[in-house]
Amino acid sequence: MFLLPCSFRIEVSVTQRTSPMIQLTGAGKRFGHKDLFMNVDWLITPEDRIGLVGGNGTGKTTLLKILGGYESLDYGVRLTAKGATFGYLPQDGLSMTGRTVFAECLSVFDDLKAMEVEMESLTRRMSDLDHASQEFADVADRFQRLEGEFRMRDGYSVESQVGAVLTGLGFHKDDWHRLTDEFSGGWQMRIALGKLLLERPNLLLLDEPTNHLDLEARNWLEDYLRTYPFAFVLISHDRYFLDVTVRKTVEIWNKGVHFYSGNYEKYLAQKQQRFEQLEAAQKNQRERIDALEAFINRFRFQATKAKQVQSRIKELDKIERIELPLEEKAIHFKFAQPQPSGRTVVEAQRLAKSYAEKSVLRDVNFVIEKGERIALVGVNGAGKSTLIKLLTSREPATSGTIKLGHQVDVDYFAQDQYKELDTDTRMLDDIERYSPLSTQTELRNLLGCFLFSADDVFKKIGVLSGGERNRYALLRLLLRPSNFLLLDEPTNHLDIRAKDVLLSALSDYTGTVVFVSHDRYFLDKLATRVFEVADGGVNVYPGNYEDYVWRKEQNKAGADASGGTLKQSGGPFKQSGGPFKPFFGLSGEQPSTRSSTAPAQSSASPLKSAVAVDGQQPNAAADSADAPRTRRLNPIKRRQLEVQVRELEEEIARLEAGIAATEEALTSFVNAEEMMRQNALLEQHRADLERVMEEWEECAEALE
Repeated sequence: MFLLPCSFRIEVSVTQRTSPMIQLTGAGKRFGHKDLFMNVDWLITPEDRIGLVGGNGTGKTTLLKILGGYESLDYGVRLTAKGATFGYLPQDGLSMTGRTVFAECLSVFDDLKAMEVEMESLTRRMSDLDHASQEFADVADRFQRLEGEFRMRDGYSVESQVGAVLTGLGFHKDDWHRLTDEFSGGWQMRIALGKLLLERPNLLLLDEPTNHLDLEARNWLEDYLRTYPFAFVLISHDRYFLDVTVRKTVEIWNKGVHFYSGNYEKYLAQKQQRFEQLEAAQKNQRERIDALEAFINRFRFQATKAKQVQSRIKELDKIERIELPLEEKAIHFKFAQPQPSGRTVVEAQRLAKSYAEKSVLRDVNFVIEKGERIALVGVNGAGKSTLIKLLTSREPATSGTIKLGHQVDVDYFAQDQYKELDTDTRMLDDIERYSPLSTQTELRNLLGCFLFSADDVFKKIGVLSGGERNRYALLRLLLRPSNFLLLDEPTNHLDIRAKDVLLSALSDYTGTVVFVSHDRYFLDKLATRVFEVADGGVNVYPGNYEDYVWRKEQNKAGADASGGTLKQSGGPFKQSGGPFKPFFGLSGEQPSTRSSTAPAQSSASPLKSAVAVDGQQPNAAADSADAPRTRRLNPIKRRQLEVQVRELEEEIARLEAGIAATEEALTSFVNAEEMMRQNALLEQHRADLERVMEEWEECAEALE
């Protein structure tokens, strides 16, 4: 058997168009004396949408570069299909200068532009030549071939393609003609991503493409990748982004590459199932080994059993022991809870903020109450960070007032929070002083969860990068939180595991939170209300981000149905332009002067919030006359429906638990009769669940 030396690498081009686009065989890569991964066999086909996951330092970025040919293998074979094109987007570090944003992106089509110039030249030549000459025929033939290829490659629409991509990535038309030199590193990465999407390579390799995108740009990128005609492999710490874009999940773990069908959520379930199967197999193997060893020890010295003993010794030697993987332990850390505040935490009245001639917020009114978790959303530059700074009193309001409630203690996490840390102190020493009641083991576990492990905990804060210091500043804030937290993009620089710890901590937190985040999963799980900052005002939506998106879609559908003028009753609580007086159309209650007296619908419930608002300003009586009136529901009928919905939700939970228990029972074979009985029971549960779900939907629609 011939083994490839560790420093040897083979690359061969595959000519068959039906073969995989990339194939790795026996691939391996080292980092110093450490093997990142070994013996990797991987086929990537033209239709694959793959999410690459794994812990920090396992080699995800390295493997991505190897797939694109930007880094070599230490051993193994990399095969590529003939004519395949690859596009790689790193996490950061790209910079463009000397051209406008639009010209930089348009440079992707330089070959088409050259083709267009040649076509114009050929047109002029044909006008000067004799139509009966051979030269004219040759020029016309050349023009026809060029024009056919130009049309096939959508050459006439390249400028509209560039405009669509730039708009989707958050560039306003005013920015298109600015020099790329004027943009920060994050916006430079957006330009690089835009160029890559316009190139449309056969295989997109994206290393955390959402790092520098806001929610609107992420949503656009999700839709773009759903319809992308070729394959892509991406790394992301955004669960929701992975769930809606990928069809396969590849995990680098324990120096190997493991393959799962489905998105990130399905990967987690399959991984757990694999672990349980391996655990059961190890248990069965252990029982067999114990039985063999017991027989051998019992009859070892009996001559009549010598043959059987030798047979069992040989069987024991042939058994390949099953080893369970060393799974990362889940971190369960109880953060200190703050002192309680009064019921009303913040009340803002006619709040406005301007910078010179630019007005950011105008006539904003809202109330935030104890225990709420408010998500601020809006496009970049809408004023989210400005609103947070006004709440912290770090910036004065141009006009209006912000009144804090009784015993409200504000703490603020900024995007550049690391600047306030003591750079000469070791991380572990600093955190021990900051949280003296925690054990060192607990603190080191928590530091490890926030990506500080082994000897990293002994580093001085000053040697950490900006992102690392921000992660540490966030951890320190959570150890001794105030009762009113203002968090500006706390999920930046965190991986999925660290986000889970942060999410768990904030979910258990008894104080009040106002936060900005571009992580959809984090928003959906944490928010109880959404404040949309847009057009100088604040629109308030009950529920989490999913509810917010649903209501926005309902508003848009209603506006389209009435020529763009209708405001749906399921819309926002408009809180700009006078005192806020929402109308609770379904409950029959009187209008309230507070925006937060109606509890937000829990994100865990499948039922959308029943709060309905007419969406009109109090001073817009003339305009509201033409708007459709909100339908009231009989209070007795409403209570009956609410009781029925609760009972149906309890029945749904019971049936889902029964299905899960039956599916688990089916994983262990007892006998054929029991298997048939469990299958019949499972089908009955599923049929009952479908019936109850239909009934629940009818009641929920009646409430809405």
